[in-house]
Amino acid sequence: MLQFNMSEFMERMSQTKKSMYEKGIDVLLITDPANMNYLSGYDGWSFYVDQMLVVIADENQPIWIGRKMDAKAAQLTTWLYQENIIPYPEDHVQSNQKHPMDFVAKILTQIGQSNRRIGTEMSSYYFSALAYEKLRVNLPNAIFSDASLLVNYVRIIKSDQEIDYMKKAAKIAELGMDMAVSSIQEGVRECDVAANIYHSLISGTTEYGGDYPSIVPLLPAGENTSTPHLTWTDRKYTNNELVIIELAGCHKRYHSPMSRTVSLGKPTEEATEAASVLVEGINSVIEFVRPGVTCEEVEKVWNDIISKYGIVKESRIGYSIGMSYPPDWGERTLSIRKGDLTILQPNMTFHLMPALWFDNYGIEISESIRVTGNGCEALADYKRELIIKDQLHIAL
Repeated sequence: MLQFNMSEFMERMSQTKKSMYEKGIDVLLITDPANMNYLSGYDGWSFYVDQMLVVIADENQPIWIGRKMDAKAAQLTTWLYQENIIPYPEDHVQSNQKHPMDFVAKILTQIGQSNRRIGTEMSSYYFSALAYEKLRVNLPNAIFSDASLLVNYVRIIKSDQEIDYMKKAAKIAELGMDMAVSSIQEGVRECDVAANIYHSLISGTTEYGGDYPSIVPLLPAGENTSTPHLTWTDRKYTNNELVIIELAGCHKRYHSPMSRTVSLGKPTEEATEAASVLVEGINSVIEFVRPGVTCEEVEKVWNDIISKYGIVKESRIGYSIGMSYPPDWGERTLSIRKGDLTILQPNMTFHLMPALWFDNYGIEISESIRVTGNGCEALADYKRELIIKDQLHIAL
């Protein structure tokens, strides 16, 4: 079930250990499921309980430690030897008497790692304060340090195989967007549109299927478009309102997000003008992006465009994307904003998301992009405009 060849896994391990050495870390405890997958191939919906991948600087293979009932999943999806898959007993799951980190500390002690320099992913969604305290109490001779995003930064430049998965995810996103646009009609319930989107995203194409995206489809309508992170209700769409669609195709856990805005009926002059500014800004950014420029310089191109129209946007306009698990499809590393001086390199990938939200409405048009050898490409091929549907539900 491995999605990459062994040489790619070995290169990922090498780059991770190099970063560990630079940060003075002997043992890295990885709890982010995307990072676990990236280094081992492990893929299961088990991240709601404690689990980790242990990378030891002077050992060839990492160690998977997780719930006993998930050990078989580790055998099926990873390249690890059987002896490097170590399950903790079921009585450690959500117990007030035993904690999985008690077991982890016991294993680290048994294999001679209890007094080393241990890095933990402190900012991981999947590593609790209690887990950290249990490790500290059980490993009093270890020196702990924050290794948040260490592997995430190894992941920012994609391999050709990863780019292939993201392009397939982009094709799935196109199908999902087509389904959303055709489904949104006056009198249709928002939840029914969401159901249609999910069917399309998971069915994928006839050649390859889709995976579950790390964020649900976001579908604010009417005044709700003035804020980005609302999902759907069971209300029915009405004529003369805007609907934002933000979704992502997902293939082999690799994501390609995309946003568009639909106007049911004739849009207001304000919405039309805002969409025009948004498209002008996106086109200018895509034309500008290339290896050697910084994230900050990319943001300035966008800001120079909107400033001409008296528009101010404080939030970032993009972020690094790739492999991910809920609750976020971003890599939580690079941001296209003022102050991020990261120099772009080929095969970095971003969700370019320079949306505009106002007091009573908002417009979203976004693209997933890849930095190429001499420029930039959008991963999907979808009309970049405010999509207008008349009362007969015909896309104009």
